[in-house]
Amino acid sequence: MKSNQSDHGLRYERPREMDDAIARVRDRLGRLGSMIRYYPTIGSTNDVASDFVARRLRAEGASASLAEARVNRERAEAGRLQPSAEGLVVVADEQTAGRGRRGHTWFSPPGSGLYVSVVLTPGRARVDPARATTLLTLAAGVAIAEAVEATTGLAVDLKWPNDLFVGRRKLAGILAEVVDPLRRSVLDTRERNGASASASGGGAPREIGTVILGYGINVGPMAYPPELADRATSLESELGRAIDRHQLFAETLAALARRYEDLLDGRFDAILDAWRRRAPAATGARVQWATPSGQQSGITDGIDDQGALLVRIAGCVERIVAGTLTWL
Repeated sequence: MKSNQSDHGLRYERPREMDDAIARVRDRLGRLGSMIRYYPTIGSTNDVASDFVARRLRAEGASASLAEARVNRERAEAGRLQPSAEGLVVVADEQTAGRGRRGHTWFSPPGSGLYVSVVLTPGRARVDPARATTLLTLAAGVAIAEAVEATTGLAVDLKWPNDLFVGRRKLAGILAEVVDPLRRSVLDTRERNGASASASGGGAPREIGTVILGYGINVGPMAYPPELADRATSLESELGRAIDRHQLFAETLAALARRYEDLLDGRFDAILDAWRRRAPAATGARVQWATPSGQQSGITDGIDDQGALLVRIAGCVERIVAGTLTWL
């Protein structure tokens, strides 16, 4: 399956079944999938996508005149890419260094899941780029849930900020990271936009141009580590039948393309309404989270128009933007 050298070592030809699935949804992909890089095994799909972004911008700067280089540098500092880089997709059968939010390991054994990263530029949204960036993770959650339902008929719940559940077991997760091509660093979009604020305060989110959106879906049965055994599930475990991973991959890209266009066009209410319908735990559930002064707990009270989780505690409402929550 190996062919020639690529931006990240050896390039692999995509399986024919994957190409067939992509062809069936091509007219629904929009700007996504203009480049699809497939790897049987990789460290992290987010890292490969981030490396591609950094190399693309460095190459543009190296080949430009002094004036052009200055423009390219300004674009890089704003996180913006040439349109040809937006929509790059990296997909792997296995990750050896997969990760979730806040550095948590994402269990990614070979052939058992779908591991994907997509390069997006919500900072060029036509309406309120900062808000579009902040809502990207929620939009992706809605898209993946819609794709799973369309492909399998299985109902999926969303849990703030980035998880998909079936019942009380986790099925999938999302990691959206800002890429800084000049300093070769990444940062979770919500960590970039702040940690928490009271209901009456909190600054507006900042515009961020380029984001690597990664997602992992548990597809086949797998031998989970002990700490995950009673908290994780897979599509095939829930359905009792095999799933076409290639078709699932194609459907997730198509659904993501649709919701991404919603973001770029400012259709934020459609995304928020769809997320709320799929997130029963966002209202009336007890949660606990860490603060500089210690652990806090409260009752969820929905999300606001910026996608922050609202939690009632001692007669007040806390606005949680980022961090690790424990659902009690």
